[in-house]
Amino acid sequence: MTGAPDAGFADPVHDAQRCFRDVLTALSRPGTLARVGGVAPPAPLCVAAGAVLLTLADHETPLWIDPAGSGARDWLAFHCGTAGTAEPGACVFGLAQTLPDLARFSAGTHEEPETSATIVCQVESFDHGRVYRLEGPGLREPATLTVAGLPEDFAAIWARNRVLFPRGIDLILCAGDRLAALPRTVSIQEV
Repeated sequence: MTGAPDAGFADPVHDAQRCFRDVLTALSRPGTLARVGGVAPPAPLCVAAGAVLLTLADHETPLWIDPAGSGARDWLAFHCGTAGTAEPGACVFGLAQTLPDLARFSAGTHEEPETSATIVCQVESFDHGRVYRLEGPGLREPATLTVAGLPEDFAAIWARNRVLFPRGIDLILCAGDRLAALPRTVSIQEV
């Protein structure tokens, strides 16, 4: 990267607070879409992935970036101060352009399930794609989430993650300026 990195949040305090509330809402209400903004990250990051990582990652949270996302490494290091790690199992946050093998990441321990990784995964769209039925904590009634860009066997992949509870990986899916979160507690079935 040459020259100064692109700007981070336009209004760092308020934009980060707003994004944090949106992420918490998405995690507590799986399937809920939130729109975030205030940032123009470099390719290949979409707005939502950039905003989420500017909000959550810092110098104490090792970040794994898949090779396809390496173009954003310097920008994230500059704005977040996050230490990069080449080992998926050592990260607190992961950034992926496609869903990685979740078994490569820390699922936490039974004594400390909060030490598991959270993966920020970019997907193609929430406007078309496979439709998933979501059930679990935070949902009074089942919800649906439409996503393009996840593997065909995503429901089976997620079932293997969910069976680890209270351990497991949490996902934040990002497309454009929108995000949805899938906490490890949610049950997912393809409709």
